[in-house]
Amino acid sequence: MGGTRQDLRLLQEEIAPRLRVTIPRSVRAVGSEDAEELVQDGIAFAAKLLHNAEAAGKTVTPGNIAYYTLLHMKAGRRSTGSSKVDVLQVGTQLTGRAQLSSLEETPGLDTESDSETMSFHDVIANDDDDPSIVAARKMDWDAFCAPLSKRERCLVRYVAEGKSFRDMAQAFGVSYFTIQAVKRKVALAIREFMGADILVTIRRVPAWKAGILATRERQAYREERRHG
Repeated sequence: MGGTRQDLRLLQEEIAPRLRVTIPRSVRAVGSEDAEELVQDGIAFAAKLLHNAEAAGKTVTPGNIAYYTLLHMKAGRRSTGSSKVDVLQVGTQLTGRAQLSSLEETPGLDTESDSETMSFHDVIANDDDDPSIVAARKMDWDAFCAPLSKRERCLVRYVAEGKSFRDMAQAFGVSYFTIQAVKRKVALAIREFMGADILVTIRRVPAWKAGILATRERQAYREERRHG
């Protein structure tokens, strides 16, 4: 906002206090909005109205700005926009043209156990690796296996398929101890090629998934405190 010091004083000392009192009681929170967020948005909206009035050369009072800010926000307008077509906008939801549901809500599915509560997140969750991760892993293994001998590549394949070393020893007509020696050689090669922390890396939870889990834990903790 490019207003004068007088505008800033009006906003901070006379308009904002009015909004902090009236918005939580008069403006309906939609979706994930809460009273604190609505007040902050209302102050930003009021700043825009004050700036527009100054640019147009109009004289307004703090009561005028607070009043029209409240009217706009009750109608679904926010400082970020007033569309009634965008499904994420408050105005669209207030008119009933769209409805957002939290992934933590329950879909109302019948389950065999009444104690089991499923959320939308559980229904649509996909724990498979991201396609980009799968492709990158394949490239790494192709590069690693290229210089290996036939027996060493076979050992890698047997391990990936869950077969035992005894099966491999029988297939190659060698002793079990010979396969163990090949296994140690391949293990050292993997460590050198992919790094000493490869076992830690492959077990690490992706950052995006860790963020979701942390958010769900915080929400569960707040819910317990609210009803505790």
